[in-house]
Amino acid sequence: MWRVQTQDDERAFAHLVRRWEGPIQRLCVRMTADEHRGQDLAQETFSRVFAKRKDYRPSGKFSTWLWRIALNLCYDELRRRQRREESSLDQMSAEAGVALEVLVASEPAPDRSLLEQERSELVRNALRQLPEVYRTVLVLRHYENLKFREIAAVLDVPEGTVKSRMAEALTQMSRLLRPVLADPRARADRDHSLPADGRRAGNEGAGLPGIQSQLLV
Repeated sequence: MWRVQTQDDERAFAHLVRRWEGPIQRLCVRMTADEHRGQDLAQETFSRVFAKRKDYRPSGKFSTWLWRIALNLCYDELRRRQRREESSLDQMSAEAGVALEVLVASEPAPDRSLLEQERSELVRNALRQLPEVYRTVLVLRHYENLKFREIAAVLDVPEGTVKSRMAEALTQMSRLLRPVLADPRARADRDHSLPADGRRAGNEGAGLPGIQSQLLV
């Protein structure tokens, strides 16, 4: 990044894109629940990085600065979408359908049971329904494996705030997923795969009963 900033080094910039293109694209797709728009936002993120290269401060981590740029673009997209949805219920319904298809597209469905497929779909649908402030911490923690202190740096908030948002996100996910958690077959599967307290040991940020493995997909 120093070479990009001081010398407009195109090879150095290409190296940054290769290193971070995958994570940033995954973030944008999961935040917007739109594969094509997520890809566009990832490209826009790197365009913004180059355009703002003089603003980068080497005293901070490059990854923190990069995540922040990508998230801000996602937030702008979600707000634009919300305005469109408020003006057209038909459009809202169509986008929700597309979002669900995208979020479950990565599931290897052919070799899974119908029950497991349904649970995966419910998890992804619930994630899409979370307010962006809670969806952000879940995506960064469970999909990109950032630690709480790293998420705090990206969002520029105290670590305690991140943990509070995570707790609320998990609470809302549990409420959204009550139908599958109440299903006897799903509950039996959950009880078989988790310890008696319903939590997976050793995972920072864990504690969403019965769907932790789904969030980590």
